[in-house]
Amino acid sequence: MNTTEIEQAPDHFDVSNAIDKGHLTNLQRWTYVLASLAIIIDGFDGQMIGYAIPQIMNEWGTTRAAFAMAVASGLAGMAIGSLSAGVLADKFGRKPVLIGSILLFGTSTMLIGFATDVPGIALIRFFAGLGIGAALPAATTLTAEYIPFRLRTMAVTTAIVCYPAGGMLAGLAAANILPTHGWRAFFYVGGAIAIGFAFFLIFTLRESPKYLSRQSSRREELRALMQRMSHDVSGVRQFTDGLISSAKRGHIAELFREGRALDTSWLWLAFFMIQLSIYSAYSWLPTMLTTEGLSPALSGMGLTAYNFGGIFGAVLCAAAINRFGSRYPMVFWAAMSAVTAFGLKIVDLQASPETFLWGLGLHGLFVTALQCAMFALCAHIYPTDIRTTGAATAMAFGRVGAFVSAFAGAAMITAGGSGAYLNLLGGSMVVSMLGLAMLRSHIGPKH
Repeated sequence: MNTTEIEQAPDHFDVSNAIDKGHLTNLQRWTYVLASLAIIIDGFDGQMIGYAIPQIMNEWGTTRAAFAMAVASGLAGMAIGSLSAGVLADKFGRKPVLIGSILLFGTSTMLIGFATDVPGIALIRFFAGLGIGAALPAATTLTAEYIPFRLRTMAVTTAIVCYPAGGMLAGLAAANILPTHGWRAFFYVGGAIAIGFAFFLIFTLRESPKYLSRQSSRREELRALMQRMSHDVSGVRQFTDGLISSAKRGHIAELFREGRALDTSWLWLAFFMIQLSIYSAYSWLPTMLTTEGLSPALSGMGLTAYNFGGIFGAVLCAAAINRFGSRYPMVFWAAMSAVTAFGLKIVDLQASPETFLWGLGLHGLFVTALQCAMFALCAHIYPTDIRTTGAATAMAFGRVGAFVSAFAGAAMITAGGSGAYLNLLGGSMVVSMLGLAMLRSHIGPKH
């Protein structure tokens, strides 16, 4: 579709409609790549602690219960970071929040390498969590606001899948760094990569055009951006977002107005349960496998397999959503997440560790992919004025589930070993399936 078909008047330009119905330009592709790289680094730094815990516990002689607070503090920071970042990004822009969050978690991750005790790690991890939690909603919203509607679900889902991809890369880095250089060098490397990328974004990333359409003082910046996206806006006097909404930018209360209350509530429940399951894996899966007698190398491979499966599952889930809409694929993915978690209980971990690892990959294919699709669902449910706030608050509520996982995961491993731990993973996905089934504003199929 050409530009003249999109514009409705010579002096008026609908930015949202132009992007949603327009062609995909090089600038949009580049923005998608940058946002995806940011999420990879976010996933890398976010999952480093899970790989490092067994070695730190062994070196310092600490227990799982003692380390639970260090895990929980980082997840509490993620919840606060997600919530505050959404409000800030809707008020001040996606770019500064994304860059600032990466700088924060990169610096904090590097500082973990200097820690001398568990309380020190807990304190630093809290600040790292603030940045890790803030980066994801900012990056996904930026992706959603640059990509045409027909490609948005696939774009957002494949961007989010970069989080488990980052975790998988963290696992590969852990396998090469931890045995020879130790956990401190592991955190130095992760922090340095993030800091360097944040400075790179300062010069290469552009602000969201949909956000700029609401900023009258930045009209010329928006004009130049739209021209780079092949739209002739030289004579335009007024830019609009095109989405009619009475929502006040950045106000959390708006998530419950205009018929959004039930969907917001069910969305939060689903996020809570999905992240309870996922972060029980991110934080405690290598520890559980070590406790069950696997070697440190095989234990680390368990989380890597989990993340690896999620990458393929996210692409399959996005394709299914494009074809059938989001309701049935997401409910199916949640159901299979529960089935595969419970199914792992029949595998003898000591006798068939390879089979168990394959099963973890299959479980990750469903549950991690489901989390990725949740962000596309957020982008669909909420209008531009509160889109980042909607995604961030849903993620913040999910982080509460992640916070609970810091204690629940350790408690399940201590109380009942792998069986109780797998019950936690599967049971939480049964509840998330209910939330997704009850949600009304699902994404429709693309024709």
